[in-house]
Amino acid sequence: MDTNDIYFNTNKATWNDKVKVHAASEMYHLDDFKKGRSSLMSYELEALGNVKGRSLLHLQCHFGQDTLSWSRLGAKCTGVDLSDGGIKLAQRLNTELNLDAEFVCCNVLDTSDFIKDTFDIVFTSYGVIGWLPDLKPWGQMIAERLKEGGTFFMAEFHPIVWMFDYLEGKSVMRYGYMQADVIYEEYEGTYANQESKMVSKEYGWNHGLGEVVSALTEAGLHIEYLKEYDESPYDVLPDLQKTESGMYVTKDKLYPLIFTLKATKL
Repeated sequence: MDTNDIYFNTNKATWNDKVKVHAASEMYHLDDFKKGRSSLMSYELEALGNVKGRSLLHLQCHFGQDTLSWSRLGAKCTGVDLSDGGIKLAQRLNTELNLDAEFVCCNVLDTSDFIKDTFDIVFTSYGVIGWLPDLKPWGQMIAERLKEGGTFFMAEFHPIVWMFDYLEGKSVMRYGYMQADVIYEEYEGTYANQESKMVSKEYGWNHGLGEVVSALTEAGLHIEYLKEYDESPYDVLPDLQKTESGMYVTKDKLYPLIFTLKATKL
């Protein structure tokens, strides 16, 4: 077992614990979701538009709410996640809601070993690439799973956000924008329930925008756009303020919180 496998196994155990806490949290609104509430945010809805009849691969899908929300909009969806607990809950929700999504438990970097179909859309969002030590195989996998002319879209927290340590309840700049070394954090609670007694043990990596773009272009994708926003749809960082539109911003708006990227396989 190499070092990365140790990191991935630790993260998998933590995410299995998070599934239980998140499914019961106010942030994920599971009861409302079962009644028809969508978990998708404006960035991805506006970017992908009408998905009816299109095949969609959702990478790092957690317990499948976004996957199933796309399914409700008419897409033929497949979700992938490292957490077997997350995938099991996603499968139960799919059955309970009488939808037709499929879910596969695997490391996202190994997706092509488990899924051979190609898709009209590959989608990933919010807190995903930081769990990956190297984005080159990620970009290659995305290109492998996209049909010719297919669309890749991601909405993700901006790399500047990950330069800060938030464990003391405030933002302290501690990590490099292009830091190569793994970052280990151990803390009580989780972003969806900070009062939870679960202990999160997490290994993560920082990736600058240049690394993201290069991983995708080197794999053969054409970048349509890269956009940056100072508003986040999630209140998961200290001292964010809610706007009239329901988004969250820092008090001074000195740096972006979110970026979105859309690319095409030529």
